Amino acid sequence: MENRKDHTVLALTIGFAAVMLLGVFVLPDWLLNQFLIAFSRALAVLGLLVLWRTGLVSFGHALYFGLGAYTVALLGKDFGISEALITLPAAALVAAVIGFGLGFIVRRYREIFFAMLNLAFSMVLFGILVKTEALGSTDGFNVEPPTLFGVGTDEAGTKLITLFLGVCTIGWLAAILVHRYLGSVLGSLTTAVRDNEIRVEFLGYSVAEAIHGKYVMSAALTGLGGGFMAISLGQVDPESMVNWTVSGELVFVTILSGPGSVAAPFIGSLIFELLRTYAFELAPHAWQLIVGGTLLLIIFFLPGGVWSVISRLAGRREARP
Repeated sequence: MENRKDHTVLALTIGFAAVMLLGVFVLPDWLLNQFLIAFSRALAVLGLLVLWRTGLVSFGHALYFGLGAYTVALLGKDFGISEALITLPAAALVAAVIGFGLGFIVRRYREIFFAMLNLAFSMVLFGILVKTEALGSTDGFNVEPPTLFGVGTDEAGTKLITLFLGVCTIGWLAAILVHRYLGSVLGSLTTAVRDNEIRVEFLGYSVAEAIHGKYVMSAALTGLGGGFMAISLGQVDPESMVNWTVSGELVFVTILSGPGSVAAPFIGSLIFELLRTYAFELAPHAWQLIVGGTLLLIIFFLPGGVWSVISRLAGRREARP
């Protein structure tokens, strides 16, 4: 089991290093931008992965995605703070604090009740943002250009490369930390809670506290992803950050990716972003039909997500003499 963990960390390191090299020396700007948006969303999906392994699905994680995005935007707008090393941790912290408070409520519910309760909380934030003129109302507002170690990135190409390398580095660290967590004693409770909560209680662990901790972790990762998305797009608004459709996209990518590995959210998010881009280009009035049809095909034929295909191919290769 230990060798498998080491192999996963090594594979993550090689994979992210290869992507970063491709981004710097090979990929065009438009594709680099697709990677940036996809990996920003993947951080949120990584948080949902932790909940999914516990048997819980949230239809309202746009709440934390939006909190992270608006935290970054408001720090620049109201306080003049654009340093990415401050705004991004703040985005994760705000989402974690709110998640900690709401966790006392949601940890008591399961299945559809858990999912819809999260959706209700996210729509409350959506309503507040839409009605509050100081927060930009339905139009939102622009995000201050980020700085790194106090140095600004004025040129568009330099800014894109810097953000791309930043999201890859944070994504690599987040994936390794979540992988290590899932391999620990507390992390192993994810599948145990999903399979039999009563046995977990008999072992001396609190199911409510275990779910609460995973919920806070999920909220922090989602807030971090929202912060990166705000910087990437350069604007925040309720429709693209907090609406229920954002939560739907996160759940879509989670199903597309599969729960088999911490690397799956990054692969699935990139596939989703490219699928949506090309579907909109080929059929502007029917792209949602294409994306929805893809989801149905995955549910019917690949219930384990894209990662199940990768694991099967890897298993066949290992089985060869």
